[in-house]
Amino acid sequence: MKIGILIPAYNESDHIGRLVKDIKLIGLEPTVVDDGSTDSTAEEARSSGADVIRHAQNLGKGAALKKGFRHMLDKGYDAVLIMDGDGQHSPEEVVKFISLGDKEPNALVVGDRMGDTKKMPLGRKLTNIFMSFVMSAICGQGIPDSQCGFRLIRKDLLEKIDIKSSRFEVESEILVKASRAGAKIISVPIESIYAREASQINPLRDTYRFVAFLIKLPFIK
Repeated sequence: MKIGILIPAYNESDHIGRLVKDIKLIGLEPTVVDDGSTDSTAEEARSSGADVIRHAQNLGKGAALKKGFRHMLDKGYDAVLIMDGDGQHSPEEVVKFISLGDKEPNALVVGDRMGDTKKMPLGRKLTNIFMSFVMSAICGQGIPDSQCGFRLIRKDLLEKIDIKSSRFEVESEILVKASRAGAKIISVPIESIYAREASQINPLRDTYRFVAFLIKLPFIK
């Protein structure tokens, strides 16, 4: 497969350069969607060798992924591997996703951080458990870490997913629409690297958005 790496990023100038360089060292090409950063994220990514798309203002992760997916499909990639730009996903684990993607051509491969949560902030851990339980029930298959952004999506499945969400609820929307399209959702154990920087994830705010997403779910096509 011709695989491209898609990295939505917002104010990640401290991490994005190293991540881009590490991805290029394993022979893959990263595309960074700078979602209206106010720091030097775009410049750091570009100077490190990434293909950079930039939003003039912050539109949210969902909007960044939608723009990135269209770009990757236009470039002819057979699959897109999504990684977060904050350094929490290790490029060394990319091979796990590619291997599973080769074996399961009709699957969406999702990272699973829940096997070892000692370093995970308690609020995020509880939020993940709740959301993953609900998403597993909705999708009719077990998804231990439904909010993990480390994912491999093949072209034929990606073309069936029309993203409507603009913020972090996009993680759930992709799972629901992949499941509706008949895709198998496979989880692969990964390590998450938690630094001291404040996360852009807010458990209370994003739980509220998740519940709002559930309410709209019957009307989402």
